[in-house]
Amino acid sequence: MLQNYSIHIMLYKEYIKIKSLLIHKVGNKLNQDELIISKSLIKLEGGLDKVLLEYFFSSFKVDELYQFHHDIELSFSEVYSCVSIIFENPDNLYEQSINLAKHLYNQSTHPKIKSGEFYIVYFKDCILDGETLDAIGLFKSENKDTFIEIEQVKDGFDMESRQGININKLDKGCLIFNTEKESGYVLTIIDNTNKGSEAQYWKDDFLSVQPKKNEYHQTNQFLGIAKQFVTKQLDEEFELSKADKIDLLNRSVDYFKKHETFDKSEFEGEVFGDSKVIESFRKFDQTYRQVKEIELSDSFVISEQAVRKQTRVFKSVLKLDNNFHVYIHGSKELIEKGVEKDGRKFYKIYYNEES
Repeated sequence: MLQNYSIHIMLYKEYIKIKSLLIHKVGNKLNQDELIISKSLIKLEGGLDKVLLEYFFSSFKVDELYQFHHDIELSFSEVYSCVSIIFENPDNLYEQSINLAKHLYNQSTHPKIKSGEFYIVYFKDCILDGETLDAIGLFKSENKDTFIEIEQVKDGFDMESRQGININKLDKGCLIFNTEKESGYVLTIIDNTNKGSEAQYWKDDFLSVQPKKNEYHQTNQFLGIAKQFVTKQLDEEFELSKADKIDLLNRSVDYFKKHETFDKSEFEGEVFGDSKVIESFRKFDQTYRQVKEIELSDSFVISEQAVRKQTRVFKSVLKLDNNFHVYIHGSKELIEKGVEKDGRKFYKIYYNEES
C-alpha cells in the first residue's frame, strides 16, 4: 500500500529572500557551444531582487511534486549530491554551481537544445506545508524578447531596441526544498520550451526526478489510465458508439468528483458495470502500469486539484461531419443512435427544457 499524503507549497513572494545568486552560460555541447563560468556572485541592487523573484516564481503552478531518483543509489544523482552539499553549507554554492553547470552542459546534446543563462539561487523563507524552509532554485533562460527602450533627450525622445528576458516567461525551472532529504527532497519543476524528445533532458537527464507518490500523482495517473482504456482499447474488443465512449469518460470523471476516496473495485462497478468490460479494463490497467513502470495503489485519497486538471482533457464532444458538434455531459439514455431506410445516420436527443 502506497502512502497517501498531501504537501502544499505556498509561494508567497513577499516573504521569500534571495540569499545568493550565480549565473553561468550553458551552451549546446553537441553544437560545440561554450560553457562560460562566472567568477563572482550577482549583486542585487536597486530592487533587482524583487524583479528576479517575480521572474523565478510567477510561472510556477504547483501541481505535481517530484523527488530526486537514481536506479542504483540516490547519492549517485549529480544534482541531488550538489544541492545536498549546498544545504549543509550555503557557502559551497559557488563551487557546486560549477558542478551543476558542467552537468547541465554534458546533458545538452540534443540538436534542438538552445544555449542560455543558467541561474543557481539560494532562497530563504519559502513556505512548505506551513513550515519555513530554505530552497535552491535552478533556472535556465533560453529565449529572448525584443524590447523598445525610450529615453527623453533635449529635443524629444530617443528610441532603441534591445534583446532581453521577459520576466513573465520562465523557460525552465526547478525549486528544491530542504526537506525529506532521505527520500530525495521535495521539488517542483517547470519546462515551457521543449515539448518533443529533447524535453527529457531537463527533467530526466539533468535533474533525474520522478513524481512523488502522493494523492495528486495517483489521481492524475489513474484518470489517465481510464481515459486511455476508453479511447484506445475498447474499440478493439467491444462495439461502442462515440456517444457510449463519451458517456464512460463522463462517468469516470463523475466518480472522482463525487467521492473523497478512490476504491478500484467500486470505480469499476460504477463506471463500467459490465463484467466483460471490467475484466478487459483490469488487463489493460495491469499491462499499462508494467509498460509505463507506474506504481499505484488500488485505494487512495482523491486529489481535487488533479481531477480539475484532468477534466479539461476529457473531451465530451460528439462531432458529426462538419455540420454539428454535440456536447454530452449527462446520461447516455437521453441520446439514441439510428439509421434511416435510405442509409442516413441520425442521433435522437431528448431534453426537458431549452435554454
